[in-house]
Amino acid sequence: MKNPAHITAIIGFGGMGGWHLSTIRDRVPELTVKGVYDIRPQAAQKAQEEGLYAYQSSEELLEDREVQLVIIAVPNNFHKDYAIRCLRAGKHVICEKPVTMNARELEEILEVQKETGKVFTVHQNRRWDRDYATVRSILSQGTVGAPYFIESRVQGSRRAMFGWRGHKPNGGGMLYDWGVHLLDQLMDLILEPVTSVTAHLVTVFSDEVDDNCKILLEFESGISALVEVSTNCFINLPRWHISCAGGTIAVEDWDCRGEIVQLAQDGEMSWEDDIVYTSAGPTRTMAPRPAHTTRRLQLPKIESDSADYYCNVAAVIEGKEELIVRPEQCLRVMKVIDLAFLSHEKGVGLACHI
Repeated sequence: MKNPAHITAIIGFGGMGGWHLSTIRDRVPELTVKGVYDIRPQAAQKAQEEGLYAYQSSEELLEDREVQLVIIAVPNNFHKDYAIRCLRAGKHVICEKPVTMNARELEEILEVQKETGKVFTVHQNRRWDRDYATVRSILSQGTVGAPYFIESRVQGSRRAMFGWRGHKPNGGGMLYDWGVHLLDQLMDLILEPVTSVTAHLVTVFSDEVDDNCKILLEFESGISALVEVSTNCFINLPRWHISCAGGTIAVEDWDCRGEIVQLAQDGEMSWEDDIVYTSAGPTRTMAPRPAHTTRRLQLPKIESDSADYYCNVAAVIEGKEELIVRPEQCLRVMKVIDLAFLSHEKGVGLACHI
């Protein structure tokens, strides 16, 4: 007999709170959202219109014994306090990203999680993005050999950051908003310590927070990775561009257009003594590679569903699976973000072992 759905409540019923509700209702029968708590009367009214119970206070929600799981979707600076209160009230917790404002706050949550034994995880849903799943599949198969330089970019042109995301006290800015996703993907992809963090955060259109950022990571084996988040880019570069020992991977966009160029088995080429004259001028190094030395491959068709994130949490509550998004992984990401802010402040790269 199938287990009954786990009763869930949401704290914060803005854009992401609504996303959680619609995803769970449409695609996650393992969970049932009972109610919502939000300090804004209009949000409470919207919840009631959705057929949900509108809790009058956070205390009322935490005292509801029927609720097993709480999803926290409030501004970032409130995550820690709500997470600790929920855990101590005997609830399992899904917290929106970035999980906290810094690594120390997350360590405080994890101390309480260990005391209570409840499930605690972070909504790093972009591990299920199709572009990331595509890159992960290609690299795991060794199609183009080992990577040595990875570029991961998210670029938009609307400039503004809506609502609280433009305010520093709330944990706004692009490093917290999108950078945390890209860093989480990279650190899930490359399972080795980060040894250096260099960050350049730019404030062009905001009065308080970074609206564009670049972060360079170095890993223990020598792999380098560049994360770039832009809000004022009108000609986008590829979503992923990965240089590997045996070729190159380019994933152009969210629709996974792109290709793989692989070194052919007979791809060795000899160097001529004569200079080659190209559009770049006289050069050997930058002259086009002979066509017969490479193969062009289509990107694999990978299916991925972010609803599986919630299914995994439900299975963990039932003792059937291990967490996919583990809090220890999120702690590593927060330590890198802490160093990124410090690197920008000091204007230097910072050595580490995270």
